[in-house]
Amino acid sequence: METVPEPKYWHLRTVLSEALDSEFSVGEILPNERDLAARFGVARATLRQALEQLELEGRLQRRRGVGTTVAPPRMGVSVGTAQHAWPGGPHDAWQTLDCALEVPPAAVAETLVTGRDESVHVVRRSRVSRGQPVAAELLYIPAHSVPDLSGIDAPSGTARARAVLRELQRLELERQENAVELGSARADDARELDRLPGAPVLVVTTRFIARGRTAALSVATYRADTCRLTFGDSGGVEIHHGPERHAS
Repeated sequence: METVPEPKYWHLRTVLSEALDSEFSVGEILPNERDLAARFGVARATLRQALEQLELEGRLQRRRGVGTTVAPPRMGVSVGTAQHAWPGGPHDAWQTLDCALEVPPAAVAETLVTGRDESVHVVRRSRVSRGQPVAAELLYIPAHSVPDLSGIDAPSGTARARAVLRELQRLELERQENAVELGSARADDARELDRLPGAPVLVVTTRFIARGRTAALSVATYRADTCRLTFGDSGGVEIHHGPERHAS
């Protein structure tokens, strides 16, 4: 086979990646495009291609009103199958935002084995790293998983969400099953994650199983530019703040 010449932007991407490792620190703002293009002796169009590739790989972040900055190490998302814990436990790093009774999407209702018009508790949570939103979660919990909520007057809000999670933890968790897929940010996800609609995201779906059936379903949407997947049974989500780089 003939050797295909390396595109100029890809060679520049390699040079820029090495410069990020040796000359810049996490959060540092890069020089503007004109100065970078002059430094490396390339056209600005070539530079933009290289920067876009590094942004896609999670090495750079483009922040409105700030510029292009060096991204922190990606968050490690464990997709192992070991039993962990219910959402909302003492070591849970998610922030609880809201809860409401809603009719879930048809696919969720099928997984939960609820009627198509039956409302479930929908708990909204977020995950933040270094002050930046990196994930948004919708946690679907059917009524049969949390039957003793009669003492909670609030129909929605943070107090209701915490009460639902406390009640859920009364069940004995048998196991959890995870699935991961690459997707595109919907408008509401993009707004919460400070991304543009259609930006690449990782969607991690987790089934929490108790009493032989799905007691809760988590649909967590992670920014693809800040997360990496880890496989095995080592535990839950870990955030890596060290200077080391990870293959993604």
